[in-house]
Amino acid sequence: MKTLKLLFTSKKFVFGLCLFLTLLFLGLLFPVFNHKDPLDLAGFMYQPPSKEFWLGTDNFGRDVLVELIHGLKTSMFIGLLAGTVATLIGVGIGLTAGYIGGWVDNLLNTITNIFLVVPPFVILILISVSLQNRSLGIMGLIIGITSWPWTARAVRAQATSLRVREHIDLAKISGMGTFEIMLREVLPYIMSYIFMAFVLQVASGILNEAGISMLGLGPSNIVSLGTMLSWALLFEAVRTGAWWAFIPPALTIAFITFSLLFMSTGMDEIFNPRLRS
Repeated sequence: MKTLKLLFTSKKFVFGLCLFLTLLFLGLLFPVFNHKDPLDLAGFMYQPPSKEFWLGTDNFGRDVLVELIHGLKTSMFIGLLAGTVATLIGVGIGLTAGYIGGWVDNLLNTITNIFLVVPPFVILILISVSLQNRSLGIMGLIIGITSWPWTARAVRAQATSLRVREHIDLAKISGMGTFEIMLREVLPYIMSYIFMAFVLQVASGILNEAGISMLGLGPSNIVSLGTMLSWALLFEAVRTGAWWAFIPPALTIAFITFSLLFMSTGMDEIFNPRLRS
């Protein structure tokens, strides 16, 4: 708890957190006050920004600003869900393998290595192609399921070093079971690494969603930042000079990942004693 309080002494972490929460609240609150459907046709193709359309219209004549806010909400939801799923799977596998060791460690480590050898984005593409309905929940789940290996590897390394500590031996002598020791004696010591892993997994989830959507394999019938970029590329917004169709979603993705990376850097400075000032 003391270490977590120290996070708010890091200017980088506070700045990243404020920027991320601002974008999150913008995505959540804007649709409450603006009930426009992002898929409704509002004007003509590629109308430039004006008083009526602050960010112009896209290739279908839809309001880019309305699309952007709804896309922000969609992408952040997928990123948070994917980050949560990837972190839970990675922590579960890494903690089990690192603490128990033996054949369990060998088996789980082999599975982790197999997933590390095959690029996660390739697996994500293959799974997305096979899906008929790509809803928000499904997209978040498959991105999370394909993104956990490096988290498992990092947690395994920490758990392996902790299992030989004196407080673990004392816990065994006191009669605590394996599962209880893992939760009460090992997990608290690696929470800082878990927080950092979660933040990076959220950033990875948002970027993966954008990448998969630009290939036309994103959420079905839902606007996201990635689908906005996909439409801009497909209908040649760059060639026609309609910068308002692709620069706003690209900048929004950049701001989200920028805020998360700032949070991660701030965490690293606090959690890593060698980087503390």
